[in-house]
Parts: sequence; structure tokens; C-alpha cells
Amino acid sequence: MSHDTDKLIRQLSLVAFLMAELRPLTARDIKGNEHTGEELYTLRSERYFLPPLELDDDELAALQTCLYLLEGRFAYAEPLRLALQNLALGRASGARDGAPTSTAVRVEVRDPDYTPELQGRLGKLEGAITKQRTVRFHYWSIGRDEERERTINPYALLPENGTWYVIGEDQGDKQVKNFRVSRIRSEIRFATRRERDFRIPETFDVEDFRGRAEWQFGETVGQARIELAPDTAWWARRAYGKPRNRVDGDVFVTEYARLPLLARWVLRQDGRAVPLDPPELRKLVLEGAKAAKQAHTGAPPEPAAEVRKRWNDSAGERPTGPVAPERFGVLQSLLAYLLTACGEDKEAVIPAADLAERFSIPPEALEEHLSLLNLVNFGGGCYAVYAELHGDEVHVDKELFGDTFRRPPRLTPLEARAIRLALEFVGPMIAAGAHSPLDRVRAKLEETFGAFALAQTPTPHGGAEEDLVASLSRAIAEHKLVELEYLKPDSMEVETRTVEPYKIERRLPHWYVHTWDTDRDAARSYRLDRMRKAKLTRRTFEPREGFDPAELHETTKARVWYAPEVARWEVEKGAAELVDGAALGERSVGSADWLVGEVLSFRGAAVVLEPLALRKQVAARATELQKELRVAAARRKAAAH
Repeated sequence: MSHDTDKLIRQLSLVAFLMAELRPLTARDIKGNEHTGEELYTLRSERYFLPPLELDDDELAALQTCLYLLEGRFAYAEPLRLALQNLALGRASGARDGAPTSTAVRVEVRDPDYTPELQGRLGKLEGAITKQRTVRFHYWSIGRDEERERTINPYALLPENGTWYVIGEDQGDKQVKNFRVSRIRSEIRFATRRERDFRIPETFDVEDFRGRAEWQFGETVGQARIELAPDTAWWARRAYGKPRNRVDGDVFVTEYARLPLLARWVLRQDGRAVPLDPPELRKLVLEGAKAAKQAHTGAPPEPAAEVRKRWNDSAGERPTGPVAPERFGVLQSLLAYLLTACGEDKEAVIPAADLAERFSIPPEALEEHLSLLNLVNFGGGCYAVYAELHGDEVHVDKELFGDTFRRPPRLTPLEARAIRLALEFVGPMIAAGAHSPLDRVRAKLEETFGAFALAQTPTPHGGAEEDLVASLSRAIAEHKLVELEYLKPDSMEVETRTVEPYKIERRLPHWYVHTWDTDRDAARSYRLDRMRKAKLTRRTFEPREGFDPAELHETTKARVWYAPEVARWEVEKGAAELVDGAALGERSVGSADWLVGEVLSFRGAAVVLEPLALRKQVAARATELQKELRVAAARRKAAAH
């Protein structure tokens, strides 16, 4: 028997022994059965079991939808499954019949950062944070294009803009930094053999690391002021909240750590943003427009050959099943479920396939899980259950203390974090399915978290998108036409569109709705963060037969060459690496105007190779933008005098 298995049996045995006794026990008492010292030990049932949870059927169904949406796309899917199993225990609505809810059918979730290897890394880091253990790993610093070993005290994991970061103190310079988990280039290992290496400082708050724009990663060096078109100011107010940003009238005030990245954002607005301060920002933006024009004048560059990829079997963490800290949780939940299946009877027969699916246990490992439960002595030689695998069935016998353990156990810290993170990813969809505000569902769930401190788990945010998801979900279900007030990325003003809504997509970090635009008689997709209002009309529509709203229609396809100074970031997104250090990417987008702004933002370091019409469009727009920026500068200078 492995050390981990033996430890797990002792943990479960101790829980059961303390629960079965009605008086406080000394360590000597415990040792007489199995375990020194004279401290008194006891475990009150209210500290072990979940308190009553008043979730109505809609709210519980919405949570099950959450699991369906995130399964296979969410690094915390296994602890989330266990948490929902416990929350739903004993309720008919909690049973999974394999059929997705109508909400799940209308929603798609895509996490571009998710891989099975990422799940393994997060599991290792989660364990290190829980145990407060120092870890080592090789890390690729993309800015310096340098890989070296880092030793950090990990404090928290943070999903931000569709990307996972671990935040912790770098032991090299004793600075608290964030590390992108996908840039870890080796297995994650404990740095020492101690049981604990550090304590998280009381002053640390993971919320201080949230909500940073791309130009704000690093030490703040200044504050910029940018004049925005009125409707763009409305969008910036929604997209970039406090404390690092604010909008005064039509002026966007933002802290920055990297001025070139802020210049990229200004150019991406394609004339809807004019830099005021500092002067260095105005210079970067003007020079960037000039460089983009020159890069698209004359013949395009000839791309070098692609780099041949070498197969590597050692990079990253191996995919894992349920993360190690949750083996205890798996057995807790399995025990509670077997007892519930017995009901008032002394025995039950359960299809083995049902247990394997419900608890995500590989069929070949099911017998091992049942054997672990059977090995646990529940005080005085009496078992809560005895379960055996007979062919395709599991036979369960309930014993003396069965009734004591029929209630669902408390969520572990990792299970509680899994629910919080799930709310961060698809919370507005859950609220829409539950027909209640997200904060109400969240408050009910957090009542079940018990004494576990979740200070280093980000608080889920709802906001305006929650209301929009609720309205659009209702419109999809009732086949209602919707009037959208929408700000296109390439438009100065909010426009009104009438659409047939078909499907909502969570493509991290944004929400989208896929529609048929009746005004343009064409398929269109809209980002919810750019939507000011979604008004349901009284008019209904008949769904278009054979129409797939998630497909890109009327797309613009372009080949884009990226200079070596920006190529690494594009290769990370999927572009092909070239032997000279540059990169080549293919973009397929619904709006050529959006792609023009995106190319301009690279300040000459991205060049459209084809189609020729798009090259000319970028050159023309860069020329116009230079003139607009000079006129704006002259106007400000005259006003100052």
C-alpha cells in the first residue's frame, strides 16, 4: 500500500471515529484505536457536514448547467463536479440524466488557454498554495526571450483575460510578481522537503492584481490622458474600471507601466482616441501611424521559411485525473452517495457505469476506490458501508453509522474555489438560467463554504453583461427579435441593430451573441461588452433551418507578417515561427475595418501581405490617421495659447 493511500485511510478513519464518539477524546484515546499528547479532540457534526442549502430547482439546474458548459474546458472541472455532487445530494433535480439543459444547448464556452497540461500545472500550483510550499520551475520570460529557473512562494492563482497566472514572491529579488502558467517550461517541483515553507502575508490581496490592461503589467511609471469619441468613452468606462483607470467626461485617464503597449491601444481605436499626455505617448502614436504607412507602401516583405518543429516529450505537466488534494473529497462524496442510494434500506445495487461517470472515476480504478472505503474502520469495528464490485454492478451494504454520514460533507477549500472560479467564467449564464441575480446565487453558495478562507480566490464579477445575458437568453428561448444598441470596434457612434439571436458564446475573455441581422440580411456576431442595451421586441421569428450561427460568414482572410520584435507573442497565439525570427499568421475576421485597426496598432511591426486591397486600405488609413493626429495636436496647441 502506498504512503498516500495509507494516509488517506487514516484521515477517513479519524473523521469517522471522531464523528461516532459523543465526547471529546484525548490523543491517547485515539491512539488506543489507532493514534500522543493529552490535547482534547472532537469533531462536531456541524463542522463536518454542509449546512442546509436553500437552492431552488432553477438555481440547482443552473449550477449543473455550469458543469456541463465547463467540462473539458475548465482546469477545475473535477473539484467542481465533486462540489456540485455534494450540493445536489438527496435532491431529485441534482441527478444527472446525461441530457444538457436548454441553456447549455444555447451556450458555448471556449477557453483558448486550456490544455490538459495546464490542468496538471494548476493542480500542482493549487497544492503548493494550499500547503504554502515553495516551488521551482523553468519559466520563459517572453519579453526578454529568456528561459531560466524560478523559485517562488505561490500566493494565488488568477484567471485574467482568458489567461491563468500564478502570483507569488520571486525568491530571486523578493518581489511579488505574476507568472503566466502557460509559459512554464518544466515540471513544477517543491523546492524543499519541509511541510511548510512560508506564510502568505496578511497584506496580500489577489484583487490588487485584477483588472489590469495589457499596458499595466509591471511597475506603474506614469499616468496618461487620452481624448475619446463620446461613445468610445462610454465603452472605456465599462471596459476599464477603477482603480487604475477613470473617464473624466471624454478623457480616459489611465496608469501605465509600458507606454508602447498603451500606444498600441490608442492606434487600435483607429482615430477614436487622441493622446493628450504624456508627450512621449503622442510621439509614439504619430510615429506608429507613419511606420504603418511605410510598411504598406511598395512591395511587401518576402517571408522566410518556417521553423521545423521538434517533437518534445518532456515539456509541461502530464495530464492528471482529479487533483491530489481531492482524493479525500472523492471518497467523501462517494461514501455519501452510496449511503443515499441505500435510502431507508440496508442495501442497494448500483450500475458500476453510473458511479464511474458521476464521479469521473476510470472504470478500471472503481474497485480500488471501493476497496479504500472498505478498509476504513468506522470506530469499534463497524463500517458505514461495505461495497463490492460484481461484474457491472456495485452491491452496497449499509451498517450502523450509515445514517450519520448520509448528509453531504462540507466543501473542501478547493471545491469552494472551483465554484467561485466557475462563477467567474460563466456566472451570468448561471444567473440567467436560475432566473435570479448572480449575487444571490453566489451568496447562497458562499454560505456553504464554512470556515474556509477564500481571500486569495478572485470574487466573481457580474455587472452589465449579466443583465444582457439574461435578456438575450430569454430572447433565444422565446424566439424574440432584439434591438441592440451596439458600438462597433471601427465606429464612432453607437448604432441600433435588429437581430434574431441564436446562440451565446463565452470565448474568453469576452461574451458573444451569434445572430442573424435582419437589417443587413446577414449573419453577425456581437460582443456583449460593446453592447449598451438589448431590448426584446414583441415580434417573434422562425429559426432559420440549417443555419449555424457560430460559423463565420462573409469573412476577410489575410496573411500577416510579424517582425521579430513582436513575433514571439504572435507565435504564442498560433502564428508560424520563421527561421529569421519573424512570424507568419493567417487571420480570418468578419470585419476588414477591425483588422485595419489591429494592424495599425503594431506600429509598422505587422504587415499585411495579402490581399492587396487590404494592404492599400491599411496604407490609406495610416495616412489619414497621421493627418488627424497632427490636426488634433495643432488644435490643442492653439487652445493652450
